[in-house]
Amino acid sequence: MVQGQPSHHRGARMTFVKADIATEGAPAALSRLLDRIDAPFERGMRVGIKLHWGERGNKSFLDPVLAKEVVRWLTAMGVKPFVFDTTVLYSGSRRDAKDSLETASSHGYTEEYLGCPVVIADGMDGRDVVDLDVDLKHFRSVQVAAVVEKADGFLVFSHFKAHLAAGFGGAIKNLSMGFASRAQKQRMHADVRPVLSQKRCTRCGVCAHVCPTGAARMEPGEYPTYDLDVCIGCAQCIAQCPTLALKILWGEDHEAFQEKLVETAYAVWKTIGRRCLLINALLKISAECDCLPGKLEIIAPDIGFLAGTHPVTLDEESVRLVGPDLITKAHPYLPWQRQFAYAREIGFWS
Repeated sequence: MVQGQPSHHRGARMTFVKADIATEGAPAALSRLLDRIDAPFERGMRVGIKLHWGERGNKSFLDPVLAKEVVRWLTAMGVKPFVFDTTVLYSGSRRDAKDSLETASSHGYTEEYLGCPVVIADGMDGRDVVDLDVDLKHFRSVQVAAVVEKADGFLVFSHFKAHLAAGFGGAIKNLSMGFASRAQKQRMHADVRPVLSQKRCTRCGVCAHVCPTGAARMEPGEYPTYDLDVCIGCAQCIAQCPTLALKILWGEDHEAFQEKLVETAYAVWKTIGRRCLLINALLKISAECDCLPGKLEIIAPDIGFLAGTHPVTLDEESVRLVGPDLITKAHPYLPWQRQFAYAREIGFWS
């Protein structure tokens, strides 16, 4: 990779291209960046492009023309790209694979336009997942989309912005929440116990089927019950409930949330890091995540594109370019700096 902005991380390299949107446009700026970097991919490899195509109604998600430029670049080097995301925990237009693919299509992320497949990495039923050992403070293992074991390489293409829970969202969040199963997403947000809404429950038995400890139980013709002394708070039942009959309880320990994000990203990075390239798009830098519908507040002007070989390095430099004061101002009570400090503590460092 061509050396760009100086890095204080041993072994990590970055390349920055400023985007003069008024004169050349974002696709041309991205093309200039791609022309300056060496990818860790070889001809014939199957390479997944991890991105976020936005919640239905969102106006700040990255334009699919940018993904098309990445696809063009990868195809030209002889690899086989595909675009992917995972299902989400909350109710919306991306909770299940069918709705998420329809949302992707409505936002222009189609195979016909991009020139490559568009897939849901954790499977059409959200259960195509694997467990990765990490053995850290919050998680002994993390559950992520099985794509980490199926693809030959990855290009993590992140829309850098502020975020209502993480403070900012970039490469770290795209590796953690972006690759995580629905259950792992819940584990990051809170230590949970299921609370049943009988009005929503169809007594399908999925919760009892997926419960790893037998805490969720079903008697014929009855509603499920949950033994909270046996429950380990893994959130599989909440994540897999097809009717959202189990209440989601969000946590309030914001520092722990930052650490859980980092632990999950670290587990994914240990698996794919040697075959991964990361690009942060510092465009449409909004105060909130692309998971929210509507036109979001823009907190900074378009800056450009930043490519790197390590997610912590890349996000630190992205924060510097945007301005840490702007990130803090968007969500003043969130300790987003904890992500970088904790990464150092656990060895998630280049």
